[in-house]
Amino acid sequence: MRELEFVSLYDYLGKAAGKTLGGKVLKVAQEKGIKRKVKHISQGGYEGNVMIYPKQFLDWYFTEKKQNA
Repeated sequence: MRELEFVSLYDYLGKAAGKTLGGKVLKVAQEKGIKRKVKHISQGGYEGNVMIYPKQFLDWYFTEKKQNA
């Protein structure tokens, strides 16, 4: 079985997601029981923990969002 690739919203989107979008993604992940991890980063003047999600979940989330917009 293939291991899941986990990525942050920043890495996935190529820019900061912000608290509002980050909160929406987290809420859906929690509702769907999606496994999440925390990663400590230090880049671009930011140091702290960020949530990372399975890339497959983010692909689904942002595809659904576009289709239902």
